[in-house]
Amino acid sequence: MSWVGRLLTRKPQGFVLALGGGGGRGLAHIGVFEVLEEHKLRPSAIVGTSIGALFGALYALNPDARAARASIMRVLASDLFANLNLPKIDSADMADQSWLSKLSAAARQSMLYTRAARGISMLSSDILVDVAREFCDDHAFADCEIPLYVTAVEFPSGDCHIFSEATGTDLRLALAASTAVPGAFGTVTIGDQRFVDGGIAAELPTREAEMVARENQLVVAVNVGVRPNPDREPKHLIAMLNWATQIKSLYLRRHKKEHADLLIEPLVGFRQWHDFSGPEAEIERGRQAALEKMPELMKMLGK
Repeated sequence: MSWVGRLLTRKPQGFVLALGGGGGRGLAHIGVFEVLEEHKLRPSAIVGTSIGALFGALYALNPDARAARASIMRVLASDLFANLNLPKIDSADMADQSWLSKLSAAARQSMLYTRAARGISMLSSDILVDVAREFCDDHAFADCEIPLYVTAVEFPSGDCHIFSEATGTDLRLALAASTAVPGAFGTVTIGDQRFVDGGIAAELPTREAEMVARENQLVVAVNVGVRPNPDREPKHLIAMLNWATQIKSLYLRRHKKEHADLLIEPLVGFRQWHDFSGPEAEIERGRQAALEKMPELMKMLGK
């Protein structure tokens, strides 16, 4: 039901916040949290995919944007994060590096690609569990002050699952599953099933948020999906496959947007998923996009 229809039936009572996936672009979610707090707005529930699930869990456990920002900065500066060695797809990412850095990076990429040729992923998903623990300690879904829902895709069936307190799933495993980018990380086992990144089916989890929302609650979505850079052509096979995935993702998100009553779209643009540099700039982009939408959201909520 559209927000106009909901207003005609009764005044909306809160909103469900849908946080999309996007790797480093998801830092913009923190800026959205800050603006919501400044306007004294707290989500009735959070539905997150991939990085949106990870940052959404951090905020759901402790709805304090300043604390969330500090935690993220700490993790980004940690040895754990530095040792992730996130695979880079585009060789243009190395354009400004020294020849020695390029040589080292090329050697590492060659090793990763060789590993990928012998299996279905470049890296183990175990480190994703460690990252989830770094953000959420040993907390459970039941500890969340804001109800949390996390998407993941079952492998190999492709079915999209939503984990929550009701499913009794370990929070760290759910977050690891939701962030397990296929090909980059291995599958995550939960019970007798295996899962990968929820972004395959729900990069922008508006439909899932609509399922969670009560009849008189809005769906507010934050889209941090990538857009292909028109000035950069793929230079090799893997980059070409990545480009094709980006195009497919772009059109799928357009369909998902139809399920949102309000859409916030930070100008995160062409940043690749593995790029977490310049976090302050991404957070600010989230702030600016949220600020532009606040008058409309306040009006929809009757405030």
